[in-house]
Amino acid sequence: MIRLLSAAFIFSFAVLTVQAAEPAKKPGDATGWVELLQTGEASPWRKIDAGWVFADDAGLDTDKPARLKAKGEGRSWVNGEKGHVSDLVTKKEFKDVEVHVEFMMGKNSNSGIKFHAMYEIQFRDTANNKGELSGDDCGGIYPRAEDKPRYHHIDKGIGPKVNAAKPAGEWQTLEVTFQSARFDDKGEKTTNAKIVKATLNGKLIHEDQELKTPTGSNWTKKEKANGPFMLQADHGPVAFRNVKIREIAK
Repeated sequence: MIRLLSAAFIFSFAVLTVQAAEPAKKPGDATGWVELLQTGEASPWRKIDAGWVFADDAGLDTDKPARLKAKGEGRSWVNGEKGHVSDLVTKKEFKDVEVHVEFMMGKNSNSGIKFHAMYEIQFRDTANNKGELSGDDCGGIYPRAEDKPRYHHIDKGIGPKVNAAKPAGEWQTLEVTFQSARFDDKGEKTTNAKIVKATLNGKLIHEDQELKTPTGSNWTKKEKANGPFMLQADHGPVAFRNVKIREIAK
């Protein structure tokens, strides 16, 4: 019996030793989430505008509800007192990814995320929209547009399946699985990019939705297999927290 216990103890110790020797997964592993709201040497962004305010929380400014007011100090990012700073664009370029973004809008505000800095899912204060939904509503795939003679839409984009938006001043959660366009050896596109699945505040808003072109005025630009991820911050008051990305290994 003593010999059996000794053998069991040695085996258990060996297993624990092997497990301890295995390196922990690092941020950036293909199967792991990477937190994007980081500053300093760990920052994934090409540039961070000095106007960003790092807050514990945010809420509507009671005197000016079209703006957001930072509360305390923490890991929530508010795009300045006036709600206008430069967009955040990642240094790294991605192919297929999952993203998780928590955001808050000021009243009548406008923001969004862009895959490859070209395909946009719109953020807008449209919780009260009772009519037909378009790509310009919160959670919509933004319409194509032209810059001249002045900026204007040339289609309706792709509206979300349901209006899942919350009112201005409340935190909202968007989760998206994005699949990049595919190309042959000559660089010719063989498969359109796709929003495989997207949920807003827990409700399904897109599924297996092809993106025939980039959105906005980017629709004439050449698509690529890889591109940066972007948070739009120059269109109105917005706050972000718990923004993370995970590459999908193929």
